[in-house]
Amino acid sequence: MFDPETLRTFIAVAETGSFSKSAERLCKTTATISYRIKLLEENTGVALFFRTTRSVTLTAADLSVFL
Repeated sequence: MFDPETLRTFIAVAETGSFSKSAERLCKTTATISYRIKLLEENTGVALFFRTTRSVTLTAADLSVFL
């Protein structure tokens, strides 16, 4: 299972739609948020977020887990 900090990171990114806003909310660096999401995606074998230069959104696979 995933550690609580990784799950908090996932939820923050899903709610804010932004790595930088999630970093502010969790008092972490943007690099830390990005790294945790990357590890989560590698561990699940699924792309959890669709990334653009301005935002991130849940993928269809991820949306079913989040809801």
